Amino acid sequence: MGSYVKLAKRAVETDMPVMVQYAHQHNHVNVAYEYVLCVGDCVFIPCARERALHGVERKSENLDGASGEIIPYAWICMFYVLQIQELVRGAKNAVSLAQGVVYWQPPKEALDKVKELLWDPSISRYGADEGITELRDALIQKLQKENKLVKSSVMVTAGANQAFVNLVLALCDAGDSVVMFAPYYFNAYMSFQMTGVTNILVGPSNPETLHPDADWLEKILSEAKPVPKVVTVVNPGNPSGTYIPDPLLKRISDLCREAGSWLIVDNTYEYFMYDGLKHSCIEGDHVVNIFSFSKAYGMMGWRVGYIAYPSGVEGFQTQLLKIQDNIPICASILSQHLALHSLEMGPEWVTERVKDLVKNRDIILEALSPLGEGAVKGGEGAIYLWAKLPEQYVEDDKVVRWLATRHGVIVIPGGACGCPGHLRISFGGLTENDCKVAAERLRRGLEDLLSNGIVQ
Repeated sequence: MGSYVKLAKRAVETDMPVMVQYAHQHNHVNVAYEYVLCVGDCVFIPCARERALHGVERKSENLDGASGEIIPYAWICMFYVLQIQELVRGAKNAVSLAQGVVYWQPPKEALDKVKELLWDPSISRYGADEGITELRDALIQKLQKENKLVKSSVMVTAGANQAFVNLVLALCDAGDSVVMFAPYYFNAYMSFQMTGVTNILVGPSNPETLHPDADWLEKILSEAKPVPKVVTVVNPGNPSGTYIPDPLLKRISDLCREAGSWLIVDNTYEYFMYDGLKHSCIEGDHVVNIFSFSKAYGMMGWRVGYIAYPSGVEGFQTQLLKIQDNIPICASILSQHLALHSLEMGPEWVTERVKDLVKNRDIILEALSPLGEGAVKGGEGAIYLWAKLPEQYVEDDKVVRWLATRHGVIVIPGGACGCPGHLRISFGGLTENDCKVAAERLRRGLEDLLSNGIVQ
């Protein structure tokens, strides 16, 4: 275990964190408000050591006298990940509304076909780095028919997270600037940090819709030097649960094209759309799309995702293959066959199951009602709701721990997604009956919080 992870783990096991707000400037442009985590004798700072010492304006006196090791902000995310893992293991009989999973298994027909392949020698051998031919051919057809992506090539990966890491390694160099929007997907943030990107410009979202602020993006792309290498969004959103409308996504794409930036769109939840909304993708020589089998087909543990990248960009495939061969070599061959046979069931198989999640969403929405009108966003797509806590609960990790230990329900703290004082609630991982149990605990917990505060 690395020293940084040990520090984060120690934070989970001992002291609770203190969140301290900083204003951060990039080339004299105010780009974001970020947070510092103080845990015991450790200070987790949201940038590299040099920028922490020379490029950050203090907005709080809470750090006076603090000492210890200064480590990258990505480990704040690691702190939260470890904290949730500890809660899941330690909170007896707790139900989870935390992890982004679905409750169903892959199609039985697909599983039965895979059983027949277990003793085929090819299953135990390496396959093509970019994925088995049959699956890639099927995915090309799917992309053209369902997503209207007609100029894209495909690489199969060991899940969508690995797809994102591949792309960051292919597109970014150490020290590059990239753009995300808060609330952001914490794994994407950590992926940027792990791969050497030091200037992560976190943009705001519309407080009412949680849509990315395209006006802010236009200003950043025109004024920041060097120009950010990558802009990334998840659509529909994780953790926001909101859908970026087609005109806004097109504007973001146009801004990226004009500035010479890449746009990475994570479409993991493409089938998870509610209330008549329809998902669509965007294509261009500057756009890369990510997809996943994990949520749609209940294949979380099988680890299959894929990248749809522009066929016409010279050298792109070569760079992706170089990276792929040095990480997994190829996604599990057995998993790829399961993905192929699941794909044969058609999108209808997925949408039938997604329909049932509307009940879960509405059950959780009702449970969140104690927070008041306007406090809850999302639910348009994906499997998430985004809830704002009362102002006095900026340290949302304390609320999360208290809900788990006192009320037996686990959620994700918004601080993990760049927005302290919020909660991410996942409604995809439980059947309707189990969701009702979780919702009742959540409602009681929030009512207790508002009436009495955090009382053990």
